[in-house]
Amino acid sequence: MAFEMIKILPGPITEISLNRPQVMNALNRKLLEELKTVIEKLEQDTSVIAVLLTAEGTRAFCTGADLKERSELSVEQVKSVRALLVSCFNKIANFPKPIIAAVNGMALGGGFELSMCCDFILASDKAVFGLPEVGLAIIPGGGGTVFLPRIISPNKAKELIYTGKRITAPEAYELGIVNHVFTVEEFSQKCREIMNEIANKGPVALQQAKRSVNYGTALDINTAFVLEAESYNTCLYSEDRNEGLKAFIEKRKPKYVGY
Repeated sequence: MAFEMIKILPGPITEISLNRPQVMNALNRKLLEELKTVIEKLEQDTSVIAVLLTAEGTRAFCTGADLKERSELSVEQVKSVRALLVSCFNKIANFPKPIIAAVNGMALGGGFELSMCCDFILASDKAVFGLPEVGLAIIPGGGGTVFLPRIISPNKAKELIYTGKRITAPEAYELGIVNHVFTVEEFSQKCREIMNEIANKGPVALQQAKRSVNYGTALDINTAFVLEAESYNTCLYSEDRNEGLKAFIEKRKPKYVGY
């Protein structure tokens, strides 16, 4: 797969990097089209266990929409680009395999929303997060009003959205927005360690665990238990489950193959 606006490091842990560092990885139509395409391809690639979503450069993970491009578009064209953005972000949010955001630098507007589409966020101590859209007389349009109130309290989310305040990585950690904060020097290594720890697990179990959590949190507790049972039973009928038990008994590392 050859792309212009993103870089791909293939493998069981595939790394996707936004590749517009000269404009702080701002989201234009071309980048969104490429990102959506690669996510769709990775979803179907059975060799891929997990994905790390990151960005080129050290200043920004992504500063949101490409406002230069937006300024040249009509209202109808802006609506079209936003529809593409939402479609792309939905693909990421519903990606069946673990997908983790690694944020080293600014994640603002659509960049912050993009990171929240992932299962969780790893941040360097130089990362900054914010939803500044109200300062431009619009609102977050890529899931900011959807994701943030579900990650933190609705009241705190409203404050961050209404004020457009930027918060540091340690502040984001305290709020529960990011899972870990690492120094810039150790950031890449720590991200890889976590990704390796995830990728060593059974691919079927990872996908079913994600399904159970993502859908179960929107259900009442009794229905969520039914969903969990379905996901558990799917694991029971996989070859990986037999391999996991066998490897445990034989005291060796399992060799999982997925579905």
